[in-house]
Amino acid sequence: MLYHLYELNQAALHPARATAEAYRMLWRNPLNPASHTVMGRGAAAALELFERSTRRYRKPEWEIDSVTAHGRTVSVKPETVLTKPFCNLVHFRRDLPETVQKKDPKVLLVAPMAGHFSTLLRGTARDMLPDHDVYVTEWVDARFVPRAAGSFDLDDYIDYIIEFIDYFGGDVHVVAVCQPTVPVFAAVSLMEGRRAKNVPRSMVLMAGPIDARKSPTAVNKYATGKPLSWFRQNVITQVPWPYPGHMRLVYPGFLQLSGFMGMNLERHVTAHRDLFHNLIQGDGDSADKHREFYDEFLAVMDLSAEYYLQTIETVFMEHRLPKGEMRHRGELVDPSQVKRVALMTVEGHKDDITGVGQTEAAQDLCARLPDGMRAHHLQEGVGHYGVFNGSRFRGEILPKVRDFIRTHQRPKSLFKRVLARVV
Repeated sequence: MLYHLYELNQAALHPARATAEAYRMLWRNPLNPASHTVMGRGAAAALELFERSTRRYRKPEWEIDSVTAHGRTVSVKPETVLTKPFCNLVHFRRDLPETVQKKDPKVLLVAPMAGHFSTLLRGTARDMLPDHDVYVTEWVDARFVPRAAGSFDLDDYIDYIIEFIDYFGGDVHVVAVCQPTVPVFAAVSLMEGRRAKNVPRSMVLMAGPIDARKSPTAVNKYATGKPLSWFRQNVITQVPWPYPGHMRLVYPGFLQLSGFMGMNLERHVTAHRDLFHNLIQGDGDSADKHREFYDEFLAVMDLSAEYYLQTIETVFMEHRLPKGEMRHRGELVDPSQVKRVALMTVEGHKDDITGVGQTEAAQDLCARLPDGMRAHHLQEGVGHYGVFNGSRFRGEILPKVRDFIRTHQRPKSLFKRVLARVV
């Protein structure tokens, strides 16, 4: 009944939110003399905070309309090129001639399926677009997937990644951010073990829990502090009617959001208090930055219960991948088979979600990969989100990722010759 109570609460608050928004507009209307007073601005600020604090945030838009590439500003249009029940493969098509477009390496940006929508990587995609032909995985909120579409677990996730990589026929570089580093690493390992032709040219793993035993964080300790049965009994619930996925078992977004907020509660309380003061003082720029961040941060999606529980057990409780015990539909995932796919790992020195060393562990697992096909970068002064977003990402991390991708952007004929020799 937990999900039903949440929906009831949202419905009960709807009239209050609508009233608060109407009065906020009244207090902010420049034709209202009180809007120019401290009292008027304070009332408008309080009403906005109430409305924002009780609102259910919907999936944000990508909002990438243009980019500067090859010396000119061109329009960008997101297009879905592959559709699956739980994920769409989206291509950010730049308005460039095909001959010019071919000069840029294709990049498959695998977004996290860990509560937030794929638009969390909006900045990552925007920053990569000037020099790359970018595709991204756009995960679907589980409450909108009908039960007739079947279940979705970590094995299905890996199948999706393999299918998406196959779509490019080997001409792609895979960049996985945070949670998907594990399924991406597993997918590439399986493809190498099967001697698949369409392995990617390289994979870049960023701030992900390849080996969560190293430098364990509060997130890791939370996942291992309780038995799997506790998670099944306390955080899994059914999607209510009238959503398309009603009766599907999920880890609901509103529970995930409570966890996200609880990890840094004081910081979030301070941020909303600062918003209140900025609105009173008329500091629109600071208020807009707050809105932009929290419109994204507070938008969460439901996760399939099978996927969530299998990930908790496989990645955080039993550490099967680094132990050499992970299996995909009975087939052993063996990273030592990786010999043709270049590997780069990226970590943040201040990462409090994925500890230092957890992602770099992939380097040791790829024991047969030549030294010339691997790289590691530890970025000083950044936390988890700074690894893939912000000024440090643009100025220090992205140039290294770009150079790594360019280095391993082999001509297709050479790629085939190397493939033939290895196989």
